[in-house]
Amino acid sequence: MNTLLVAHGTRNPRGVAMIGDLARAMSQRMSAPVRVAFVDVLGPSPEEALAALPDGPVRVVPAFLARGHHVCHDLPERLAVADRPGLSVSTPLGPSPVLAQVLDDRLSQAGARSADALVLAAAGSADPRALIDLEQVAAQLAQRRGGPVHLAFAAPPKGAITRPSVADAVAQARRSGARRVAVASYLLADGLFQQRLEQSGADAVGRPLGLHPAVVGLACARAQSVHAGAPLQTASR
Repeated sequence: MNTLLVAHGTRNPRGVAMIGDLARAMSQRMSAPVRVAFVDVLGPSPEEALAALPDGPVRVVPAFLARGHHVCHDLPERLAVADRPGLSVSTPLGPSPVLAQVLDDRLSQAGARSADALVLAAAGSADPRALIDLEQVAAQLAQRRGGPVHLAFAAPPKGAITRPSVADAVAQARRSGARRVAVASYLLADGLFQQRLEQSGADAVGRPLGLHPAVVGLACARAQSVHAGAPLQTASR
């Protein structure tokens, strides 16, 4: 069965390559083809990718870390336009305790210390569903690290007061007395947002989730959680 991994899209070539590498890793683990599409910035779009696939059922995996406009509106609309029979759609990659584990690993690899103030850095969203999901991951990471985790955005939505920028969150932690601050990157791939995290003034910045084996395993599990030809809606977690 074909699987379509749908990501947001980035102009950073390393970010684009990482999505392709994730698809190849999934394909190897599941012994089934996995193709890539993007909902923004670059192509192929989901409609274009589906048109290029042979007839037969297709599993669609949203490579997003929380619910939001792209997952709940853009992707369903594009798939409806494609008018392809035999489509099934999984939940997005996040939230998941698996990703909290990966965040913990990435922080340790970056040299974060147990006493560091912690900031969870996400891309940014004003969607209430996304905020719920992101706070859930922050709570899961806090449980693993044994201390509070503050959510911040690499790109806070304009006109919406939701969460501070990562740089502001790091500065606030220092004003509150933190001697060191660590930032956990809740991003899937390299790009402009990761650069903002690295320029935030934190003492340790985790790398994006990327091709961590647990991420590959989670993506495969999402694909295998849905049935071919299921109704075109997001499957339950």
